[in-house]
Amino acid sequence: MSVVLLASVLIFVRQVNGEVPLKHPGYTKAMHSTKADKVYERIDFGPYERLSFEIFQKAYTGFLNLRKEGKVRVDKSILSICDFSKSANQKRLWVIDLDEGRVLFNSLVAHGQGSGEEYTVQFSNKENSHQSSMGFYITDNTYSGDNGYSLRLHGVDKGYNDAAYQRAIVMHGADYVSESFIKGNNRLGRSWGCPAVPKELAQPIINAIKEQTCLYIYYPDKKYLASSVWLKQDIPTEEELIRERYFEKNRSKEPTEVASIPEQKEVAQAPQPDSQTTVQPQYMGVQLAIGGR
Repeated sequence: MSVVLLASVLIFVRQVNGEVPLKHPGYTKAMHSTKADKVYERIDFGPYERLSFEIFQKAYTGFLNLRKEGKVRVDKSILSICDFSKSANQKRLWVIDLDEGRVLFNSLVAHGQGSGEEYTVQFSNKENSHQSSMGFYITDNTYSGDNGYSLRLHGVDKGYNDAAYQRAIVMHGADYVSESFIKGNNRLGRSWGCPAVPKELAQPIINAIKEQTCLYIYYPDKKYLASSVWLKQDIPTEEELIRERYFEKNRSKEPTEVASIPEQKEVAQAPQPDSQTTVQPQYMGVQLAIGGR
């Protein structure tokens, strides 16, 4: 694809989505690194506690890198963040709609009983440890199990949480995740390693984040923060992300004549029914194969 044609595609996508014009030709990844600040500033936290910017920046960096690798959906910009440096008695889970710039949920969330009492002090990736695992997760499909409506999770930080699926670390609701439990026990209840949420919020939270969105369980572990590939990789440029979203949207549609997209700012015309020349978009990204069980 020529440079001119690619530029035309980008202009077209921006117009269709009602977005601002493309950055100038000198736009660089260093300039893009300030995007986390801009996204954070436009988030309406409303009545909820404001999430630390430093933690958001890390979560957002991982989110962008996972999206660049095709591991999270580009048509559903939901980012969920658990701050496990906080007391379990605080609402330390945020579910954020990045496109809308608002917090959907700010909730209590439990850690594993092997990870500590009120505070999380240790983590494990091992079976039967009953400990939580830090790092980035990709949400999968839902199911109904012993804990009711639940959400499967895939850990993508090797050595830290990549055994989560095999360990049956899932998101589910629990009676012990409640203000009443805190009042009676001076701390929140604990799971066997799952990020359990209040029972009454389980279904709406799970429905909001299911099917390939990003969940980040944060803890200020220096070794992890220095080694996670999702925090170390370059943040993709805005143009790269737009291109990925454009082709993702068009995968389920009939092939279109890409060459017919105008270079100017006119509204693009739909191809005529008798058109014979079609070009299938070639940028397909890297897909994450997730199997259910």
